[in-house]
Amino acid sequence: QVQLVESGGGLVQPGGSLRLSCVASGFPFSSSPMSWYRQAPGKDREWVAIITDNSVYSNYGDSVKGRFTISRDNAKNTGYLEMRSLKVDDTAIYYCMVNILGSEHWGQGTRVTVSA
Repeated sequence: QVQLVESGGGLVQPGGSLRLSCVASGFPFSSSPMSWYRQAPGKDREWVAIITDNSVYSNYGDSVKGRFTISRDNAKNTGYLEMRSLKVDDTAIYYCMVNILGSEHWGQGTRVTVSA
């Protein structure tokens, strides 16, 4: 079955960096666009970034544009979210998501805490 497993979260100081990973299995990852979302405590889930299957196109939410970079390695069935210049407001659980034939599949999330 479809599985997405995120990792790489943790505690980081403001201004720091983290790289999140999302390992996919159970479907043709190289044929699927991939997105990252996040959900902060007490807030709705927020779209962060998307990348096409061949990495030709990517786009970002306004709150992370210029600081986050989405990428993927189809040979490793893995997607990434490189986060730089982190702010306290980036604190959230981060999820990767793929949409396969109209069905959304989500990972379990990885927690990112930005705090001094």
